[in-house]
Amino acid sequence: MSEEPWLEIDRFITGLFISPDPALDAALQASEAAGLPAIEVAPSHGKFLMLLAKIRGARRILEIGTLGGYSTIWMARALPDDGRLITLEADPKHARIARQNIERAGLGDKIEVRVGSALEALPKLEAAGEGPFDLIFIDADKPNNPAYFAWALKLSRVGSIIVADNVVRYGALADDARRDSSGKGVRNFMEIIAAEKRVSATAVQTVSCKGHDGFALAVVIADA
Repeated sequence: MSEEPWLEIDRFITGLFISPDPALDAALQASEAAGLPAIEVAPSHGKFLMLLAKIRGARRILEIGTLGGYSTIWMARALPDDGRLITLEADPKHARIARQNIERAGLGDKIEVRVGSALEALPKLEAAGEGPFDLIFIDADKPNNPAYFAWALKLSRVGSIIVADNVVRYGALADDARRDSSGKGVRNFMEIIAAEKRVSATAVQTVSCKGHDGFALAVVIADA
C-alpha cells in the first residue's frame, strides 16, 4: 500500500471520530509557533489514550515526556473531578508551552508539569508515595525506555496500564542495519516487557499522519 491511501484513511478516521476541538488545535498551533518538534501523538492516538484511561477508570495518571501537552490534555480529560495527572518534562521551554496549553484547555487544576530529568523525578515520586498510578504513558527519550519501564512497574499496581509510544520507529525495530541508539533502546525495552512475568503485554503497529510506528501496551497482572 502506498502512503497516500493510508494517509487518506487516517484523515477519514480523524474526521469521523475526532470532533473539532479549539483547545487541542490551539495546543498544536502554539507548539508549532514555539518551534517544538511535531512528534506529538496523532489525534486518533490521543483519543485512544483517553479511552484507555476511561476504560481503566483512571484516577491517577503519570506521563513521562510532556512535549507541548497534547497527549497530556487528551488523557486528563478522562479523569474524574478529583483525578490527577503528573507529567514529567526535561526541557523547560517545552514545559512552559505545555503549561500554557494546559491552562488554556481548563485543566490546570488536574495536571502538574514537573521539569527535569525523569530519571531523577521518578525516584522522588516513589519516595513521596505519589503512586500507584492507574495509567502510565511513556513517550520520552527512547534509549531510557528500559529504565522508564522499570520505574513504571514500581509505580504501578495490579490492573495498572503501561503504554509506550514510538516502538516501531518506521520499521527500524526489526532491522539491525537501521537501529540507532533510540532503536536499540526500544528493542531492549520490548524484549524486557516480553520477558516480564508481572505484566501481560503486546505491541501494535500503526500508520497515521505520524508515519509507520506503533505502541506497546502492558497490563500489570502481579505484584513484585
